[in-house]
Amino acid sequence: MSELRFPEEKPLLRGQDTEMESVDTFLSAADTDWKEHDIETPYGMLHVVIRGTPKSNRPAILTYHDVGLNHKLCFSTLFGYEDMQEITKHFVVCHVDAPGQQVGASQFPQGYQYPTMENLADMLPSVLQHFGFQTIIGIGVGAGSYVLAKFALIFPEMVEGLVLVNIDPNGKGWIDWAASKLSGLTSSLPDTVLSHLFSQEELMNNTELVQNYRQQISSCVNQSNLQLFWSMYNSRRDLEMNRPGTVPNAKTLRAPVMLVVGDNSPAEDSVVDCNSKLDPTTTTFLKMADSGGLPQVTQHLSVALNVTCFLLFVSPVPSASMTRLARSRTASLTSASSVDGNRPRPCTQSESSEGIGQINHTMEVSC
Repeated sequence: MSELRFPEEKPLLRGQDTEMESVDTFLSAADTDWKEHDIETPYGMLHVVIRGTPKSNRPAILTYHDVGLNHKLCFSTLFGYEDMQEITKHFVVCHVDAPGQQVGASQFPQGYQYPTMENLADMLPSVLQHFGFQTIIGIGVGAGSYVLAKFALIFPEMVEGLVLVNIDPNGKGWIDWAASKLSGLTSSLPDTVLSHLFSQEELMNNTELVQNYRQQISSCVNQSNLQLFWSMYNSRRDLEMNRPGTVPNAKTLRAPVMLVVGDNSPAEDSVVDCNSKLDPTTTTFLKMADSGGLPQVTQHLSVALNVTCFLLFVSPVPSASMTRLARSRTASLTSASSVDGNRPRPCTQSESSEGIGQINHTMEVSC
């Protein structure tokens, strides 16, 4: 296992000296070509936001957010970064909101049965069929990572790659279940969810990021709908995966996988456990140094560079586009360095066998 070290990246918050921007302005003004859709599935409606036109020879990028968030709160910082905007020009991007979690969602009626985590995975083929996607590269966080991994296990032919942040492949045991119930009795729902999203150190320090997300979770996500999603996530079953060769007829994710976690994340042990269940020849493990529970927000530059390399590995773009991307990286890194000094070195498809673009073995990356 090789190790690639990058200098620490300073967290970037939008408007650090002011309140977090309204969720309606999370997407930049330049992204006016996002289109909203409500798609009927066997288990209810799904709210989806899409940009770009499907290409027959290229997978779509499909994202799925964590519990307590929606696609804007979870992914806007990452997808707003210049490198991500440049590479995603070559893909159609589809953000999926879990049922009832989008901004402005109506409250589900009393007695509504929220889809199970398996049901949520079974809803995704309807999205692919609706837009004519042949395959996807999935990018998930937390509960969204679980849904995408389950989807890949059920429909492996539809998945060309997965980026899984903070994935927990295991169901809750009785002790965890009891602790979760007790927490629900003694803490508000937003605070309970925050303990899932952030480390104890981040919560104790009550960082500006934590304060902002507490406000957004309370005001931008319907609390009744959130409780249903949270309860169903805590009722999930183990993902039935085993590393090839460890048990007879082992089943695991077939597509290339990039696992991402902060070294101070509450999900660290779970992601390490997930790594042990995957094929090491197709898995990359990125462990972000000095990062907490939301690396795609606080370490978005490092995550974006590595996700870009992963996308290029799974679905290469034309050489002319690579030249433009390299120029974009140079400009963004030069600009960043003028503010914060040394920055993470971007990887390329021509990287050595220790580079991300090779994806030929599992490795830890300190960013």
